[in-house]
Amino acid sequence: IRAADERIAALEREMLASLEGWSLEPLAGALMSLRGVALVGGMTLAAELGDVSRFPQAPELMSFCGLTPGQHSSGKSMHTGPITKRGNAHVRRVLVEAAHSYRHGPRVSVELKKRSARTSESVRRIAWKAQQRLHGKYRRLISRGLPTQKVMVALARELLGFVWSIGREVELVAPPGA
Repeated sequence: IRAADERIAALEREMLASLEGWSLEPLAGALMSLRGVALVGGMTLAAELGDVSRFPQAPELMSFCGLTPGQHSSGKSMHTGPITKRGNAHVRRVLVEAAHSYRHGPRVSVELKKRSARTSESVRRIAWKAQQRLHGKYRRLISRGLPTQKVMVALARELLGFVWSIGREVELVAPPGA
């Protein structure tokens, strides 16, 4: 276990070192101001999504990640089903994992404050709004008796909307030589 922990720590140090100078560094750093999104999650989301401004609206990004409900319609009847899962599985996994942290009440921990210190005030406001809204949604859905797994997917979908909003706030720097 210690050896595995040491390998993980070494990989995270390498990731942190490679973050500096990366063209998506501003986006990854801004996403790390969200609760449940640390170094690995922020870099994964930034790498998989790229420039979020290419999605004019958040539902398009949600569809890209496969977090929209499937739909079956015939004539006037319409039935929505489970999420399509026809999208980026890496992003979905990271978002569902991050969604679990919104079970707890909104607060800014020391670690979260440290991660979001270099972000703009508008990004920190979006991240705080995400905490409040997603925790409230978690409580409402759980009180309705929905299964936890279904609740987490619903939170992940809404969290992706906040990721889109943060991505629209962040200006990416052009890579060297571009």
